[in-house]
Amino acid sequence: MKRFYFTWVAVAAMLLLTACNGQKNNGHEAQELTGAGATFPMPFYNMVFEDYANNGGAKVSYGGIGSGGGVRNLKDGIVDFAASDAFLSDEEMAKMKPVVHVPTCMGAIVLAYNLPGVKTLNLAGDVIADIYAGKITMWNDPRLQSINAGVKLPAQKIIVAYRSDGSGSTFVFTDYLSKVSENWKKTYGSGKTVDFPVGQAAKGNPGVAGIIANTPYSIGYVGSEYAFAQKIAFANVKNASGAFITPSAASISAAAGDIPSDTRCSITNASGKDAYPISLFTWLIIYKEQNYSNRTKEQALATVDLLKHMLDPKVQSMTSKVHYAPLPEKAVKLSLENLKTVTYNGQPLLK
Repeated sequence: MKRFYFTWVAVAAMLLLTACNGQKNNGHEAQELTGAGATFPMPFYNMVFEDYANNGGAKVSYGGIGSGGGVRNLKDGIVDFAASDAFLSDEEMAKMKPVVHVPTCMGAIVLAYNLPGVKTLNLAGDVIADIYAGKITMWNDPRLQSINAGVKLPAQKIIVAYRSDGSGSTFVFTDYLSKVSENWKKTYGSGKTVDFPVGQAAKGNPGVAGIIANTPYSIGYVGSEYAFAQKIAFANVKNASGAFITPSAASISAAAGDIPSDTRCSITNASGKDAYPISLFTWLIIYKEQNYSNRTKEQALATVDLLKHMLDPKVQSMTSKVHYAPLPEKAVKLSLENLKTVTYNGQPLLK
């Protein structure tokens, strides 16, 4: 009887171990996925990826190395997905195998600042452009003072902070500056990296946020979450309708306009009267053909399942917990259709 008991315990233990090591993901053994890219959506991604794994999905390892680094890793075939705040241009896509862009949430680039005694600050696009061009150098410059009536701005030099790494946040910010300042467009342009003429460089949104938090009289562009998390003040920005708008879930959502079928679009300087003007989509990008770099079909299925999960209404409702905004219904619908074009050996993975 004792031998039978111990035998039964051993069998039960083996079954439990097998169950733990073989969690199922959409009918397949749980996989481990790797992604890299944007630091802007990291708080949202970290929350969702952990919840996904805890509920039987793939374990996701994500490295916030900047949008440019993530795209390079995908191009080299060493990750399952790249994350980017900047959609790939036609020129970039021509140098890669076909990809699918799946937006995951909306957010904002805010102008965070450290001005002792100043609780509210208004900024306009042309003023921001000239601060970053080194043309406006003092906080009490007449152009700044004119849009901040009743606010005593200090007679202190402006300390500018910007991203040192290839960054989707830089792309969105400079895309906005190129729309509101002809001088910026002609002289510096837009891109993941730009030759800023003045300022201090830092890596990632956390790096720029760190400079601002610790440096009086500084200003820099960061993802809204990092300003919220470090309790750094951020400016109201004048939009295309002439209103000074505070970034919020509502004002970010108001920036969503027409979305093309491939979801690649810029929503900076949107025309909506309530739209925050430096709003954005952020994307996960995967190869349309998933059989590359010796990846298995199970990995491919897990990748598609993860992206489908990101579009789920329950996941989208989690965006506000970390100061992002959910996708509009059209973006979700288009993305689900685009995921149906993803294949493994030419066979669709999503029915």
